[in-house]
Amino acid sequence: MKNGSRLAALSGVVVAGALALSACGSDANETEAAANAPEAGSIDCADGSINAAGSSAQKNAVEEWSKAFAAACPGATLNYNPTGSGAGIQAFTEGQVSFAGSDSALDEEEKAAAQQRCEGSPALNLPMVVGPVAVAYNVEGVDGLKLDSATLAKIFAGEVTKWNAPEIAEQNEGVTLPDTDIKPVYRSDESGTTDNFTDYLKATAGDVWKWEPAKKWPNDAGQGANGSDGVTQLVKSTAGSISYVEYSYAKNNSLSTVSVKNGAGEYTELTPDSASKGVAGAKIVGTGNDVELEIDYTTTEAGAYPIVLVTYEVACEKGLPADQAKFVKSFLTYTSSADGQKILTDIGYAPLPQNVLTKVQGSVKALS
Repeated sequence: MKNGSRLAALSGVVVAGALALSACGSDANETEAAANAPEAGSIDCADGSINAAGSSAQKNAVEEWSKAFAAACPGATLNYNPTGSGAGIQAFTEGQVSFAGSDSALDEEEKAAAQQRCEGSPALNLPMVVGPVAVAYNVEGVDGLKLDSATLAKIFAGEVTKWNAPEIAEQNEGVTLPDTDIKPVYRSDESGTTDNFTDYLKATAGDVWKWEPAKKWPNDAGQGANGSDGVTQLVKSTAGSISYVEYSYAKNNSLSTVSVKNGAGEYTELTPDSASKGVAGAKIVGTGNDVELEIDYTTTEAGAYPIVLVTYEVACEKGLPADQAKFVKSFLTYTSSADGQKILTDIGYAPLPQNVLTKVQGSVKALS
């Protein structure tokens, strides 16, 4: 049915490790949703319930979107489990969920499995969120830390091991750095965030970073933690730690973040604006309705923060059961709308550049 209800950008809830988000909330929640809902155009609402899983990087965005969608479409329930990109894609290709969230586009092997799951139709990579990757750290008395990619690579390779090492000190003149151990923290599960961070190191740090980009962390320097929540909590509780995590998690937990040197030679503070500049030069390399992007980590755009990822929704172009297909198309039509994108900045993300968003909107219309 067509529903011109207003959409809400509200905090969701985590239930048993999953985001079980439904319109069937309390009267108080429904009243709050109506009161805070931005104006929106008509939504071709779906009803019923579907499951989705994957990227923990986009968990907070999906939570907000799902509450808003449920407020506009009574009877619609999306259960999103932030298991990580690798697990989400596997659940999708095995037919356990209707769509997956992933911080990197499908590789060739995953494309083949996804096409089989979609009954011969391709699965589309649909970028939906710009999720800046923060380099978060916990060093008492040190604010505004500045680092370049080569130093980050040496830290996460276990080659720079003290916070007052010359490589760090020379980039932070006037800052008193402690003579204490650096404790790197990495994702222990398969993660699109790891894939993007290692891709950044490989592209910018030269011979210092010896490993190929991958969803699985490639070395044993430091300590692993499961999921974005696990990384965040370990950094927060461990003096001397440093890690890579989505900006929304760093922001929500008040973690200090590094100003990273970009291709223009600037040490850039991470903000939604600097992240948007970082992804503005991304190239669309997907074909047809696929919107896979290639990020330029060496961008010389003034004011650009260089470590950004685009988190995708992976969905069948065709081939889902009719009720699931209608729900997925309805939900992604909202998330790719102006209202869906508008809520991202306040929760630690950045909206898609307009040229990319226009392409995504056209691809979502093609879902059936």
